Formats: sequence, structure tokens, C-alpha cells
Amino acid sequence: MTNEPTPAAAPPRGAARRLLRAAGAAAIGLASAVAALGAGELVACAVGAGTAPVIAVGSAAIDLTPTPLKEYAVRTFGTHDKAVLLGGIYLTMALLAALAGLLAVRRPLAGAVVFAAFGGLGGWAALSRPGASPADCAPSLVAGLVGALTVQALARLWRGSPGAASEQHAEPDGTGTTSRRTVLTATAGTFAAGALAGAGGRVLTGRRYDVTAARDAVRLPAPAEPLPPLPAAVHPNVPGLSSFTTPNSDFYRVDTALTLPQIDPRDWTLRVHGLVDRPLLLTFDELLREPLEELDHTLSCVSNEVGGPYVGTTRWLGAALPALLRRAGVRPGADQLVGRSKDGMTIGTPLESVLDGRRALLAVAMNGEALPVAHGFPCRSVVPGFYGYTSATKWLVELEVTTFAAFDPYWVRRGWDRTGAVRTASRIEVPAPFAKVPAGAVDLAGTAWATHRGIAAVEVRIDESPWQQAELAADAGPDLWRQWSYAWTGATPGTHRIEVRATDTTGAVQPESRAAPFPAGATGWHSTVVTVT
Repeated sequence: MTNEPTPAAAPPRGAARRLLRAAGAAAIGLASAVAALGAGELVACAVGAGTAPVIAVGSAAIDLTPTPLKEYAVRTFGTHDKAVLLGGIYLTMALLAALAGLLAVRRPLAGAVVFAAFGGLGGWAALSRPGASPADCAPSLVAGLVGALTVQALARLWRGSPGAASEQHAEPDGTGTTSRRTVLTATAGTFAAGALAGAGGRVLTGRRYDVTAARDAVRLPAPAEPLPPLPAAVHPNVPGLSSFTTPNSDFYRVDTALTLPQIDPRDWTLRVHGLVDRPLLLTFDELLREPLEELDHTLSCVSNEVGGPYVGTTRWLGAALPALLRRAGVRPGADQLVGRSKDGMTIGTPLESVLDGRRALLAVAMNGEALPVAHGFPCRSVVPGFYGYTSATKWLVELEVTTFAAFDPYWVRRGWDRTGAVRTASRIEVPAPFAKVPAGAVDLAGTAWATHRGIAAVEVRIDESPWQQAELAADAGPDLWRQWSYAWTGATPGTHRIEVRATDTTGAVQPESRAAPFPAGATGWHSTVVTVT
């Protein structure tokens, strides 16, 4: 008898071996998935970026996602919602691919079925897009075929490796055995080749369809009547307050496009049809030859929460939309103007508002340069007074004069308000939320907007004390936001709550009651909490 300690029990060698071989089988499935996606990306180079398997499935998923879930995604992830969606698709694919590998080492045909199903799903998704052609399903079908063939080939190698037959209770394929190193090399090589094909396909697609050079070549005509520069008095001199005019690089982007439509202006046309006497078809050169107008305008998104960032101001340049419609001859009874985007999005605007004298544009530029691709190049619509979802069709290719009874646009079909008039809103920008500020005099500042009505007053209050009038900056017009400031004197140490509310030029005060963005835009007073030290 000895006093030596008893060694800890080691895990059974059989269990560890099974775990390693399961991981190897899953790797076979993952490598096959990478090869499939690589093949799909290469084929998409010939068909179009939006037809790549993951993009096609993601676009269909966006269309099928219930409105509350879409709102949750925008609220939670903001402008990163598309990256989160694509990440979720890739993660789901990885799990299914691993499952396909585990199935294939037992029954190669079963693993192949998983990839065939994914290819079929991608093909259906591609064909479900507005304006799709039969060729659009080719990338997904090729991806499914490559994945199915690859997983079967790798699984047969795996089944011929030492120990595979006995552990899987199956006979190895062929007469000899395959070394584990050969299986590992084949799997790694497949993964590398697929990744290279995918990256190469993305690069080739980007180069083939990129319109940067065409955009840079656009020479914008001068407006028929240039607007004067905005006066400096529109912007209070308060550090931390957002600029009055939003730089293009900072302008918000909220849309459903997983890939930005790339439209060469030389190929672009705008079709005007429907309830009109004289249908029109305009080229980009013809549009630029129209008398161009400038419009200073604040555009906001209906998904913006109270105090949110999805609002911006720019100087647009474009052709007068009302003049174009009058040239086409609007027929009696028409009450809706539907804009259609290159990617199939439909935006419906009340026709009477387009023709009531407001300066609605077919915009070709913002802040003195051709529209960025992310903001609708080569042409988009802009109609003051409405949220973007009922007024601002990016990548515009078609205008249809119709009726509300005859057609429900994309967002209306999903339960959003048909009109989409902008609600009065205001926000506190200075101090930042939960900021620490010194006692004494504290500058408060922010922005308010009620597009096409204008802002008449802004009030602030601290800790539910009586409302105080804020100082309004110069008024640049009803279609623009208005910035404000307030000198808070005698700020005492402690935690304080600041609230703001605005009054538009009709006399309507911004309501206190909170409402979510769905279905007609958020309401409620914006507030922030600061600590005075």
C-alpha cells in the first residue's frame, strides 16, 4: 500500500476521438459552404450584385420581416441593422453547413440535400424581387450545386480515412483508405479556394458595376436662380451644437437596400406614366437641361425616435417636379404620385401636396455635388412636409400618377400611415446626455423642426419648473429646422432633468404624450439628465 495520490480520471479516449471527428465533419460542411458562396459571388459578377445568394436571401428577409421587428432592429442597431441581418444569415448558414457536414459523413446525399435546399431558397428569393429576371436565380442555383457536389466529394474522402468506417458503422468508399492528412488538406484547400473565389467575385462585381467615375464626370448646371448663402445667424455659437447644414458624409441613411443600386447616368431614364395625358421618358442629360432649382430642406425619417439622429438639412439641386407633372398632364381623379426605385422600392406621396406650390424637386445634387450613391444617385425625389418614406424615392426610375385606392406603396402595405406628414419635433443637443457641467451658467442648445410649417417657439424647463422661452436662431424658412439656445443661470450642484418642446407656426404645441414611430412618427418631449458639479 502506498501514499501516492490517485491521478485524476482522464476523459475517455473514445469520446475525445468522436468529438474531434465530429468537428472534422462539421469543417467539411463549412468548407463546402464557403466554396458554394464563392461560386455564387463569381456568377453574380455576371448577373448583378443584388443576386448574390446571401444578398438575395437577405433582401427577401427584409421584405418578409414583420413591421414591429423592423422597428426593433432600427431602434436597437440603428444604421448597422443591415450588417446585423447579414451577420445573422451567415451565422445561420454556418450552422446549417456544419449540420450538412455531419450528415454527409454518414450519408453524402443527405448533406447534399441541405445545400440544394439553400440554393433553391436563394433562387426563390432572387426571383421574388421586383423586376427580377430568370437569370437572377443563377448565382444561388450554382452555389447550391457547387455546395452539394463539394460536400459529397469531401465526405467520401472522409469516409475513406482510417477509423471512419468503424466509427460511423459504414463501409469506406473505394478500395483503399485515405490518410487524415489528405482529408485535412482537401478541406483546407476547399475553404481557401472558396474564400478566394468569394473575395474575387466581390471585387470583380464592385469594379464592373461601380459608377464612381460616371458620377465624378457629371457636370452640374448652375441653378436658374441661385439661392443666397444661409446667414450665419441661423446657427447659434454654442460648442457641441450640430451644424445647421449637414455634411453629405454625415447625412443619415435609412433604407432597405443591402447593396447600393449602381446606375450609370448614361443609361438612366425616368418614365412618367399612369393617369397622365402625355407620358414622358427623360434621360439624365434631358433632366439636366431642365431649369434647375435649389431647395434648402430638412429631411427626416419616420423611424426617428424622440430626440433621434435620423434628420438632416441640405441644399438640394434639381428640376421642378410640379412643372414636369403639369407637362405630362395630370388627369382628374388622380390623388397619389408613386415613385419607383431601381431596386423596386415604392414611395407614395399625396399628389395635391406636390402641386400645391411647395418646391418639390427631382434632385440631382446635394450640398453642391452630385448625389452620393448612398443617397440616390443619379436622381431622387424631394417633397417638403413629409417623412422620407412618403416623399423621397432614392435611385428613382419611374413616376406613376395614380390613386390611393388603386395602389398601396411598400410601407403602406406594412401598416404605416398613408400620408406621412412630419410631426413637430425638438431635441436637446447641448449638454450631452448624462454630461457633467460646472455650477453657475450653463448653455443649453438644440434643434427643432416642423417641416413645411416652420417653428414659431421653443421652450425649455428644468426639473419641472415653469417653461422658459428659448432664444431662436434666425428663421431660414418653413422647410428647414430651426436651432435654439438658452442660458441656464444659477445651475446648482446635483442631478437635473432638462426638457424641451416646440410650437409650430400654426400654433400647435408639440404634444407631451409619447408615441412610438410606428405608424405615423414619434411624438413626445425630449429630455436629458445632467449632473452639475
